[in-house]
Amino acid sequence: MGECVDSSHIDWCGAERRHFWFSSRHYIGLLHNAREMCEVEISMRAYVKMCLHTARYPHMAVNGVLLGYGGSQMGCLYLTDCVPLSHGLLPLSLPLEVALTQIDLWSTEEQESRMLVGYYQANANLDDKSPSTAALRIAGRVSEYFEDAVLIMLDNRSLSVNPRIPPVIVLQQKDRRWIPKDKTLVMWRNWEEIRRVAKVLLESKTYSQLVDFDDHLDDIRKDWTNQNINVEIAQLVSTANGSTG
Repeated sequence: MGECVDSSHIDWCGAERRHFWFSSRHYIGLLHNAREMCEVEISMRAYVKMCLHTARYPHMAVNGVLLGYGGSQMGCLYLTDCVPLSHGLLPLSLPLEVALTQIDLWSTEEQESRMLVGYYQANANLDDKSPSTAALRIAGRVSEYFEDAVLIMLDNRSLSVNPRIPPVIVLQQKDRRWIPKDKTLVMWRNWEEIRRVAKVLLESKTYSQLVDFDDHLDDIRKDWTNQNINVEIAQLVSTANGSTG
């Protein structure tokens, strides 16, 4: 193609550039709006295992990654499970990369195409529910796997055996900053049932069985996918629904 030579062609090229610039800004704006309005649904399994992780190490910071599917294109991000990562000192770069790679492979192969979609953390300080530098760094790393990733901070002060409202703060990334998501967009399939199951497992001290990736690295025989806890959750749900199968 030749260069723009006459005035009409020059005007046309300029108009095209302006149209592309405005269209690009409009498209980016639509993406941001879709992400802001996207609902997040937290499953029983994800919530209960986050609670058990904090209960097992009540005086330490704990963290983990969230698995799920969906996102802004579907109008809802479904958090179906979580994998506890560590307790105490948050993971260094190398162990973190090993964990994320292994979890990503497992989730896509074994969990019906579920993927890494978020990160959670509870701080050691009872009144501290703000994302730490480590939380922002790791959540940013997870967002490289999934652009609609969320960051969940657990509210230690509100965490109890039977909380009235969900003790979680869901954040999303906007313009490279993590900001709290509108609470009306954080959904629960059945909060009362989720709360009941969490209460039963906390009171029975099932948290003593929970394995995070730190534990697995210390003893590779330990199952960081926590299938035994998944089974207990499913059994409690089945019993409540009147099934004995």
